[in-house]
Amino acid sequence: MGRRVVVTGLGVCAPNGVGLADFTKALHDGISGIRFQSKLKALEFGCQIAGEPLIKDKLLERYLSPLQLRGLNASGLVYGIIAGRDAWADAGLEPNSGSSPNWDHGIIFGTGMSGADKFRDAIYQVDNKEVRRLGSTTVVQTMTSGISAYLGGMLGCGNQVTSNSSACTTGTESILMAYDRIASGKAEVILSGSCSDSGPYIWGGFDAMRILPRDYNENPSAASRPMSATAQGFVPGSGAGALVIESLESALKRGAKIYAEVLGGEVNSGGQVGEGSMTAPNSEAVQRCIERAVQNTDIKPKDIDAINGHLTATTKDALEISNWSKALGLKGDSFPYINSFKGMIGHCISAAGSIECVGSILQLEEGVIFGNVNCEDVHPEITKIIEEHKIPKKTIPFRPKIIAKASFGFGDVNACVIFSSLNR
Repeated sequence: MGRRVVVTGLGVCAPNGVGLADFTKALHDGISGIRFQSKLKALEFGCQIAGEPLIKDKLLERYLSPLQLRGLNASGLVYGIIAGRDAWADAGLEPNSGSSPNWDHGIIFGTGMSGADKFRDAIYQVDNKEVRRLGSTTVVQTMTSGISAYLGGMLGCGNQVTSNSSACTTGTESILMAYDRIASGKAEVILSGSCSDSGPYIWGGFDAMRILPRDYNENPSAASRPMSATAQGFVPGSGAGALVIESLESALKRGAKIYAEVLGGEVNSGGQVGEGSMTAPNSEAVQRCIERAVQNTDIKPKDIDAINGHLTATTKDALEISNWSKALGLKGDSFPYINSFKGMIGHCISAAGSIECVGSILQLEEGVIFGNVNCEDVHPEITKIIEEHKIPKKTIPFRPKIIAKASFGFGDVNACVIFSSLNR
């Protein structure tokens, strides 16, 4: 048993809310951030909708200096800076202004890729023999670790500063990486999270795979339908989520607000064998990930009050529910409440896990289970496994004590983290 680890700060830049207050209200009210994207129509995408954070004019001036803003063309980087800086402030922490870094503070902030638009600009300038016009920030905007490098410098962190990348599991994995480092005594405070770029260069590959819904271009808010019998595929999204992970000892010493305790979890891979592939999950690995997460946190399956699933609004949703049921040994009315926020924000790719972890923890804070939108017609294969009332359509009052959150990603990779109220 290592040291106890808690969450003391939250930040979010999501399609349906930039900032913790707006995001919380949107989840309460079932507000969608999925919108028609004229740029996708102009490019003749089949799916012309997406979830993209709306950044208000002059907002970035609160986070970046005029020099930092010059030439900045990396949306995921921007989202990550907003969420990360907000989480740090929410935890009551200040950027380090001393002459030495804070050796106990670190950053583990992931992404799938960074600066797709900036990289495109660079390609054209190189091809046009205008290399000298690339600018001094091209490298940091396009390298995967650009987000952790930016945040590490802004906050003056001297512990581990790194970026992980594991497709849709990136954000959830980053939290578990931070948990491991703090539980083992190698750090006191780590800003963890993940971000994802917006735009056609990120979403185009998914449209080409024909796994996005094409019949909702005129009705965007109804397009993302997790656990629904009429689901047509996931809606692409983008944004960032951030959590300040801290040792309980440090949090108590400085009188910090504690949102939740991180009990632990598990990360694994299905190895792309059996039924697993680059795009399909190996159920044996998914179940093992969930089972080991429960074992590692020394709880019983029946202790879990709620699950925030990966649940992307594809044909695999029913399989995911089956895997949860088999792994926990629970079904019918004994199965926990379960929800997916992707009905409101779409699938935010590498940012999905972190944004959804923020939302999961807000349920502990707010004493609710947020509703599942666009799920009036629950898939019949799902209702064979669990009672339909365990899939609330609207936000319900309920004070969960333990919440399990899982993410499953391309490459047959899995992560499951378990949060609890501090005094459950």
